[in-house]
Amino acid sequence: MFNENLVNLRKLKQMTQEEVAEEIGVTRQALAKWESGETVPDLEKSRLLAELFGVSLDDLANYEPDDNLGLDVPPKGKYLFGIVTVGDKGQVVIPARARKVFDIDTGDRLVVLGDEGQGLAIIKSDHFLDLADQIRKNLKK
Repeated sequence: MFNENLVNLRKLKQMTQEEVAEEIGVTRQALAKWESGETVPDLEKSRLLAELFGVSLDDLANYEPDDNLGLDVPPKGKYLFGIVTVGDKGQVVIPARARKVFDIDTGDRLVVLGDEGQGLAIIKSDHFLDLADQIRKNLKK
């Protein structure tokens, strides 16, 4: 996956192998070997690549696109957890990886926000209430 992700990210950024190689301090030939899967960079060069492309090191190395969606490596801190189905009573199962990333446990309370032009958002109620308190305090100043 690393080599495919590297090629996709470089093309997405519309950069040549020479430009990427120069940015991280290697030869174009070294980058070409990484892209072909012949070799892999050391950890420091991998970190520099992840920073250059604005993705996490884990996603650079391990991201596998969903066959149904075919999307490339997401920007650092952004996620696509897949597609869920709404049940007959409006229930939605939050994917396990999303629950892990956002520390959502059984019994947690969530706030569902909506914007007719943008869609829905879900946030943990304690985070939402903290944010609301900060806004109220700033308005009083």
